[in-house]
Amino acid sequence: MTIFLSAAAIGALNAQTVGDALTLSENNYEGTARTIALGGAVTALGSDLGSITMNPAGSAVAGYSQITISPGFSFCSTMAQGVTPAENGWQPSNNYFQSKMQSSRTRFMIPNLGFTFNIDTGRKSGLKGVTFGFVMNGTNTWNEDVYAKGTNDRTTFLGAMASGADGFTPDQLMSDDAFNNVPWSAAIGYYTGMISHIGDNRYIGATEMLVGGSISMPGTINQQFGMTKTGGKYDYLFNVGFNISDFIYLGANIGITSASYTYSQYMKESAVNFEDFEIKMVDSEGKELVSYFNEMTYKSAYTLNSTGVYGKFGLLVTPVKGLRLGAAIQTPTYNAIKDTFKESGQAQFKGPDGGNYNESSPDGESSYALTSPFRANFGAAYTFGRLGFISADYEVCNYGSMQYKNGLYTDREQIQAINDEIRTIYGPSHSVRLGAEIKPFSALALRAGYGLTTAPEKKSVFGNDIPRVMNQHVSFGIGFSSKGSFFMDLAARYEFVNALHVNTYNDYIFSEDASGETFVDVNDMAPVLHVKRNPWKAVMTLGWRF
Repeated sequence: MTIFLSAAAIGALNAQTVGDALTLSENNYEGTARTIALGGAVTALGSDLGSITMNPAGSAVAGYSQITISPGFSFCSTMAQGVTPAENGWQPSNNYFQSKMQSSRTRFMIPNLGFTFNIDTGRKSGLKGVTFGFVMNGTNTWNEDVYAKGTNDRTTFLGAMASGADGFTPDQLMSDDAFNNVPWSAAIGYYTGMISHIGDNRYIGATEMLVGGSISMPGTINQQFGMTKTGGKYDYLFNVGFNISDFIYLGANIGITSASYTYSQYMKESAVNFEDFEIKMVDSEGKELVSYFNEMTYKSAYTLNSTGVYGKFGLLVTPVKGLRLGAAIQTPTYNAIKDTFKESGQAQFKGPDGGNYNESSPDGESSYALTSPFRANFGAAYTFGRLGFISADYEVCNYGSMQYKNGLYTDREQIQAINDEIRTIYGPSHSVRLGAEIKPFSALALRAGYGLTTAPEKKSVFGNDIPRVMNQHVSFGIGFSSKGSFFMDLAARYEFVNALHVNTYNDYIFSEDASGETFVDVNDMAPVLHVKRNPWKAVMTLGWRF
């Protein structure tokens, strides 16, 4: 749901970024097919194992034990096209990546698995029942593939790479410990010839030329961009619930979170006419070397694994017949995180002194901790006897309180800077969820739901207004209950956002040389990918009550 506020392609994709914190902290509730079909508006309903994630007291509402398993599929298609952001906001102007490119990705998942065991005390009032349970419910699924291509004669990935190397000496970029002291893209780019030194610790891309102190592009390049995200986040819940006089229901969870997330991307540039990109250099013996840039590919891969723990406490009451009210609070989650990352590049040059060059970074690894924020949710539901019900939920979470903690391979000043950035960028996010069920027959239920979540980003970040984003979803489903213990539910959910932009390259960096004259004279903003996502989830729950 979040908007990417900075370029994704340059530099090591190591961890401890504001985006990683949000990735681990956001919930996109899944669970059983019934919970999904009702839009997640189950805080005041209970009975269903999917609802325990929202309100632990829900387990005590059911006066029986149950087992459920919920296999399903996640499908996401994307349509990507490049635009240049205009000065008056994010409205498209000159198109880059002219073609609209569609990609899709399908993934099997099990968003729910668990059981509850109900103990009837036999009392007519007071503590009438105690429920114990262990439930696994999904709280997020990452499943996305983006591909874009087009031509560009104004901005280039290698130009941004060269800007990232400015200020470093060639000896630093080629040293044995370069990957410990300089941006990875700068070291890889210089070693493979993607960027070259032009004096005064400044660099130029192989797709650029220097004329009279100004850098420009001598020809047109083909560009391709690809990105995939995959993984999931699950909550493993140890639950206990109490039924007090069929009037007050109390519950508590000890939640263990487990997340696995993989992000990979590549950028490819190739010359439409390689003869436009002539490169002349002089070797140590004074001999002139001539080659022509033909193509390059730069790849980045990042994998994150996390385990967390939190507590959640819930209440559900039935003050009058038909009305149910629920509320729950969740403590901050302490996450222990380990990630790995790697980058590589290859470049091909034609001509008498051309060749192929490859370089890879070492396998990076980092371990650290993150505290995800406190959250609270409230719900109300009204039942119409055996005909059905309507329900509504509200949830609030302040993502500005996310905080990285010290851990292995961390720097205290860096962590403090990232935490300050989190507080600058993020604030409260609000969610509203609605659900309804109609039972035309005692054995059949028809369900529908809707949800809306506001973006956690503040309206103004670092003095710049950003688009207002709302993550929305609609859902529907059916349920069947046999005369015995077996029941089955089916659900489908479609998610959509009103805007999503991914910055594909860094903007050119404008700087001044010693004489005070502008060294770079390119005044085109880098392309931004406008990505339209169409994610669907389909889930079937098989259950038994006893």
